[in-house]
Amino acid sequence: MSELIWGEGIAHTVLLLAIVIAAGLALGKIKVYGISLGITFVLFVGLLLAHFGMRINHEVLHFMKEFGLILFVYSIGLQVGPGFFSSFKKGGVTLNMLAVGVVFLGVVTTIVLHYVTHIDMSTMVGILSGAVTNTPGLGAAQQAYADMHDHVQDPTIAMGYAVAYPLGVIGIISSIILMKYIFRINFQKETDDINALSNNKAGQVALISLEISNPAIYNKSIHEIKHLIARKFVVSRVLHDENIEIASSKTVLHEGDKAYVATTPEDRDAILAFLGKEIKMTQEHWDRLDTHMVSRRIMITKSNINGKSIRHLNLRNNFGVNITRVNRSGVDLIADPGLHLQVGDLVTVVGDENAIKSVEHVLGNQMKRLNEPNLIPIFIGIALGVLLGSIPVMFPGIPQPVKLGLAGGPLIVAILISIFGPKYHLVTYTTLSANLMLREIGITIFLACVGLGAGEDFVATIKDGGFVWIGYGFIITMVPLLIIGILARSVYKLNYFSMMGLMSGSMTDPPALAYSNATAGNDTPAVSYATVYPLTMFLRVLTAQLLVLFF
Repeated sequence: MSELIWGEGIAHTVLLLAIVIAAGLALGKIKVYGISLGITFVLFVGLLLAHFGMRINHEVLHFMKEFGLILFVYSIGLQVGPGFFSSFKKGGVTLNMLAVGVVFLGVVTTIVLHYVTHIDMSTMVGILSGAVTNTPGLGAAQQAYADMHDHVQDPTIAMGYAVAYPLGVIGIISSIILMKYIFRINFQKETDDINALSNNKAGQVALISLEISNPAIYNKSIHEIKHLIARKFVVSRVLHDENIEIASSKTVLHEGDKAYVATTPEDRDAILAFLGKEIKMTQEHWDRLDTHMVSRRIMITKSNINGKSIRHLNLRNNFGVNITRVNRSGVDLIADPGLHLQVGDLVTVVGDENAIKSVEHVLGNQMKRLNEPNLIPIFIGIALGVLLGSIPVMFPGIPQPVKLGLAGGPLIVAILISIFGPKYHLVTYTTLSANLMLREIGITIFLACVGLGAGEDFVATIKDGGFVWIGYGFIITMVPLLIIGILARSVYKLNYFSMMGLMSGSMTDPPALAYSNATAGNDTPAVSYATVYPLTMFLRVLTAQLLVLFF
């Protein structure tokens, strides 16, 4: 039994990792004043056990740590990928630029502290990663350092991360609270402003009933009309006198016809001005006009549909039905003929009851299929990510070539494959629970290995002056957040709830997001968090490597 606990065999490795992860996750659930360190306690348990002499074979430890990191960052890429480019649209540009400001100021603060304190940059990057609660940044820094030093690790990177992390979580939440008092925030006023803004937007798809009253489009087909107005819209149904029909591109509109149209909120007024006047007819009114015609949502679960456009399916000619809306990851999209469908999309189909049943067989609509994991694209993506991360790129002034590494490569490939994969009929869909399981397994293994690898010298390092790293980490946490927070509120007039999500997302910190959501009582912080998270995560991984390589 003593050999099982203190030895170096496979059984010992599995047992030790299981103990560290289980104990760390259990302790991470403990809350103090409503705040918990969550999964990061796995790192601290690993440090503690390593301090008391528990070890894992170095080669095994290195493999498990890197493989855990790959699983973690790849699953993050799959999660944030679909919204990565859309996060730059409209208001997202301002939020992302402010988040970039937080990242940039954190890097500048780290460089200043490096020159003032003369602490090695590799250690400072570890402190930076802990101060901004970004674990992939820690992995990227360790990978970059190992590439420069023949796979020799610097344990102070993980130590800096470990000592800075706890106060980093507290500092992020403290800065959010401080913004509330600096600007004397009135929660009721902020809520009213958010509600007013939400009412104006009225969703991403606007459904309107209208009567054709523009002589310029009389007796023209919908196909011809679409060429006359460069706007996104789909005509679902048309009422000619007493006859109702499913609209197609060949449907001809006449004076006085009534049409049910799906468009974007931005194009709504233009569509009304061009086609005709709005009338009071809801979807229920349209459904009652023809009892044989129904509207139903169908889930795409067949892999052969993945990547095909709505035009390519030709459902209108084959079955006499029309796709009016597509819901992807909770976001409604206009069913434009050129839109490429993906496995997991929820499409709204209008047509005859029997025809819709036939369409269900074509599209799938079987949830059981989505529960089956698509492992081939995952491992293809990981392989491509490792290859991309291994490509050296030389920059003037840097002694070593820059690599994206095992953190950056899989992250970028996962983002790209989740966006463009369906166009090449690659099924990238994973259920939320499957993605979360993959991510949590990866990060817990990574943190356990980091703790076990750095724990031997942790206490000695703290005694030799490492405790001041806590203060340096707190400075790195607070200075960027306070500067950007004041700028966001005073210059850009950002709503406080949005600012809470911005500050949490720019630090990729789930505990701060949980606090923000609970305080706000709405999902506005979560929306801002999700908007800035993809770009921030990418920059955290990249800047951590660049700091190690430059200095």
